[in-house]
Amino acid sequence: MKTITIKNLEIGSGAPKIIVPVVGKTEEELLSEIEFLQSIDFDVLEWRVDHFTQIDDIEAVKKVAKKIGDLLPLKPILFTFRTANEGGVKPWPLNSYIELNKAMARSGLVDLIDVEVFIGDEHVKEIINVAHEHNVVVVTSNHDFEKTPPKDEIVARLRKMQDLGSDIPKIAVMPKTTDDVLTLLAATTEMKEQYATKPLITMSMAGLGAISRVAGTTFGSSMTFGAAKNASAPGQLDVKELRYILDVLYRSYQ
Repeated sequence: MKTITIKNLEIGSGAPKIIVPVVGKTEEELLSEIEFLQSIDFDVLEWRVDHFTQIDDIEAVKKVAKKIGDLLPLKPILFTFRTANEGGVKPWPLNSYIELNKAMARSGLVDLIDVEVFIGDEHVKEIINVAHEHNVVVVTSNHDFEKTPPKDEIVARLRKMQDLGSDIPKIAVMPKTTDDVLTLLAATTEMKEQYATKPLITMSMAGLGAISRVAGTTFGSSMTFGAAKNASAPGQLDVKELRYILDVLYRSYQ
């Protein structure tokens, strides 16, 4: 499996890397969150831009992205508009979603963008092509807040993302039982050992799935999400506790 290096961060080797989301609705709220993060140990910042009230103004989005990058010049920035269909805060027209992601890929202000895989294969490829033309890494994603699909289906979705040209396939599923958590972990292992040519992100959500957020070293997920001020999904662990657990597990694994 190839690793991916962004701003001296190698994804796909060592302990899973920690992504911390910011979800401020205004520029003031976002920059306050960024200031708070100055003293936090994490690896990648995710801007969940679907929370931002000026999302329909691409120039305003770029302005804030520039300020975020200036405050965190050494941290990779993941730009994510999460649609309402996959757990985001608002519906958004598909054409606007595509244009926003392409504009940010071209802007030079973000290092990674998140593209939801089920917006349509051609749309996914279109955004990926633009991103790659501008050296932006693409995380393709799928979120199931209702259930955990069967293992073969999880693997099939991850393989589909990889086949479409994704740099980092990502899936998050909702467990109802401990067997669901085991299903996600088994699918992660199968994907990593049999099919993956690139780093993966997988997780089982909510408290029941918390173990999946710290088990990447063993099962194959290269990144995980931790909460600093505000969680962006159910089950995210406090980033400081998450770093401690990951460090302990990785030392033991070695």
